[in-house]
Amino acid sequence: MRLVLKPLFEAELTPDFTEVIKSKLLGKEVKTGEEVVVEIIGEPLRFKVLLAEPSPLRVTNSTRIEFSTRDLDVVNVEFEKEVEDVITFGKGFVVVLGNEVVVLSKDGQKVYSEEFKPLKGIRVTEDSVVVIHGSGIKIIRP
Repeated sequence: MRLVLKPLFEAELTPDFTEVIKSKLLGKEVKTGEEVVVEIIGEPLRFKVLLAEPSPLRVTNSTRIEFSTRDLDVVNVEFEKEVEDVITFGKGFVVVLGNEVVVLSKDGQKVYSEEFKPLKGIRVTEDSVVVIHGSGIKIIRP
């Protein structure tokens, strides 16, 4: 279990400060994207939850807490079929779902999808996806 917090205040945080924050959050449930407030010596300190694995996460003694000064972008994409492979290329990702090929942009948006019977393979360049199927190929340039 992992929790990444971004301080919403100006201060230099030492690594052992994670234990102080953990003690204040013990037993509480946090979710990715929300803000949490921790009181230290009567002062409210605000943090943005950049990542809670899993989300929601109930903070325990075994939760690993990290601080980050920059935002973290997490995109979850769910499919109805089992993901067999993911291939990266310059403009995004190719997801293989059996005989189906799904091309996603870098931000996880679907830009192309097609089923190939039989699907023999996939090759990528910086800006193109080549699908090998049957007796031919299909070149996709998203």
